[in-house]
Amino acid sequence: MTLGLTPRQADLFGSTTEFCDGRVAPDSIYGLLHRECHRLFPDELFADLFTDVGRRSVPPMIVAVVMVLQRIEGCSDREAVDRFCFDVRWKYAAGGLGFDFPGFVHTVLVDMRARLARSGSPNRIFEAVLEVARAAGLVGRRRVLDSTPLYDAVATMDTVTLIRSAIRGLLRAAGSDLAGELRAVLVGDDDYADVGKPVCDYDDPGARVAMVDALATDAMALLRVLNGRELCDALTEAAALLATVTGQDLDRDADGVFRIARRVAKDRVISTVDPQTRHGHKTAARGFDGYKGHIGIDPDSEIITATTVSAGNAGDAGVAEDLITDLLDTGSESAAGGTESAAGTADLADEETGQADDAAAIGDGGDGPSVYGDNAYGTGAFHEVLERAGIDSKCKTQQPVAAGGLFPKDRFDIDLRADVVTCPAGNTAPIRRGTDGTGTASFAGVCADCPLRDQCTKAAGGRSISVGVYEQQLAAARIRQRDPN
Repeated sequence: MTLGLTPRQADLFGSTTEFCDGRVAPDSIYGLLHRECHRLFPDELFADLFTDVGRRSVPPMIVAVVMVLQRIEGCSDREAVDRFCFDVRWKYAAGGLGFDFPGFVHTVLVDMRARLARSGSPNRIFEAVLEVARAAGLVGRRRVLDSTPLYDAVATMDTVTLIRSAIRGLLRAAGSDLAGELRAVLVGDDDYADVGKPVCDYDDPGARVAMVDALATDAMALLRVLNGRELCDALTEAAALLATVTGQDLDRDADGVFRIARRVAKDRVISTVDPQTRHGHKTAARGFDGYKGHIGIDPDSEIITATTVSAGNAGDAGVAEDLITDLLDTGSESAAGGTESAAGTADLADEETGQADDAAAIGDGGDGPSVYGDNAYGTGAFHEVLERAGIDSKCKTQQPVAAGGLFPKDRFDIDLRADVVTCPAGNTAPIRRGTDGTGTASFAGVCADCPLRDQCTKAAGGRSISVGVYEQQLAAARIRQRDPN
């Protein structure tokens, strides 16, 4: 399909421009797009998506305008193309097209999204709109970060279905010659021809164990055949998936029999149809299967400045940097002259812990960049990223708690300069550090006769305090949260 071009010469008597001028507000989205669409989305911007031969595409500029209006008005693909056909404002927004300019089928939007996704610049429409917003002064230096579950449409699979589906996928990915070699090593009764679970008397515990062991044995045999061979990409992915789903859910007992493990693997694959989907939790009581969508928003203009997608089990703070890349670039420049000051704040923490009491000086909420987020973004690692870039962190940080109303961690004086911790009773213990930088202060020797023991710990070995790598940043963040200003 070749690049279609938007007509520039409108019919003097049939143009939507003459009809809409004076009726459509110049500062509306329709008026803005009417004036700027050719500069925002020139057809040439999308030339890399098309070939040099073939039939002409619907002009990409028109499709881009429709996609923008579709998002603003919350339309489905079918509704969007209907609006373009029958709502003159949409044709007016696309450069003042004629009333009789032909419409197009909704699959054009599907095709355009697919072409963009495969390209080296999939977000070009979003970036063009955002650049205009920045040029107009609508995007400031504050960002609010948030996430939402994106529910996957695939069904979650149990262990047996996962492994059997992965075996079937591997056999499909193999060529006819290799598939014959692979099938020759299968020892079970299953021919893996049909979808679903294998035939088994599921009411018989022994039959279930034998079926799981046969599946695992077949999976291991297939992987041994492929071990060390040079494989195509599709077969490599299929083999990797089979190895993952077999290893994550199965253990081998003392008799050498494969059994379903009584544990949940970290980052567990839950479907072979969409191997990237994961179990996620929006709250402790609310789970979902799928992904997380993350956004960064300018809170003053409510313009979305960045988006990204992660697995459903990923932490929000893990992708937060991707949402503030523009602030990180400008923040690093503005902080270049204040490196010494920024480094000094790393030593600040809770005044109650014997550290400097001016930690709240990190970012005074002036004209500098700032980032807001809930407790999911208030990790020590993300606080450090913001601190190094000279960005004021307004992200909430979880307050320390202790079960049963015992003394929480913030009742202990943590002196990171001396690397010691002092308990509420005045006893001091050194912080023993591990190779990863984390540490523990143990009060086991003094807890037995301590008059505050009942308020502090119920552990037979006494109270201990864990100190993380980012203890300084977390302590400073908690000070900022207590500041009423």
